Amino acid sequence: MIELPAAAFINHLLAREQWARDRLVPFSGRRACFRLVPLPDLVLEIDASGHVEPCVAEDVALTLTIPPMALPRILARDESALREVRLEGDAGLANAVLFLFRNLRWDVEEDLSRVVGDVAAHRMAGAAREIGVWQRQGAERLGQNVAEYLKDEVGLLVHPHEVETFGRQVDEVRDAVERLEKRIRRLVAAGTPGSADTKE
Repeated sequence: MIELPAAAFINHLLAREQWARDRLVPFSGRRACFRLVPLPDLVLEIDASGHVEPCVAEDVALTLTIPPMALPRILARDESALREVRLEGDAGLANAVLFLFRNLRWDVEEDLSRVVGDVAAHRMAGAAREIGVWQRQGAERLGQNVAEYLKDEVGLLVHPHEVETFGRQVDEVRDAVERLEKRIRRLVAAGTPGSADTKE
C-alpha cells in the first residue's frame, strides 16, 4: 500500500507551507488520481485544511497519467518533464497541482538535521546533490548514445538531412505526376489522332 506513506509525505511538505495549502483549500472534497503504470493508482482527496488523504477511486475530479520515464525527471525538478504528464478533468485543480509540483520543495537538509545534526545533514545533503547531478548527466549521455546507435548502427532513426532530402524528392514526384495528369487531360480533351476510328 503506497497511499498512506505517499499522503503522509505530501502532508509533511504541505504542513510547512501555508501558501501551498491555500492553493488546495478551494478544491476541498475533490479527488485526484495519480496514474503511473505499473504501480497502483494513487488517489488523494483534498480536505478542508488543504491537506490530502487517501481515498477510493470514485468521483475523481482529475487524473494525471505520468509516463514511467518522466517520473525521475519530475522528482529531479526537470520542468520539461511536466509537459509529458497527461491531464484529464478539472482544469483549475490541474493548474493547482502543477503549481505545487513546480514550487513545493522538500527541505531534506532541515529534516536530516533533526536526526543527525546540522553539520552531518549539510554534508549528506551536499553528497546527495552531487549524486543527483551525476545521475542526470549520466542519463543524458545514455540517451544521446542510444539515439546515435539507433541512427548510425541500426538505422531506426533518420538523420534530419535525410528527411529533408526525402521530402524534396516526394515534392518532385508529386509535381511530375501533376504535370503528367494535366498533359493527359489536354490530350483527352483535344482527342488523340485516330481515336474515333479505332476498331477492334
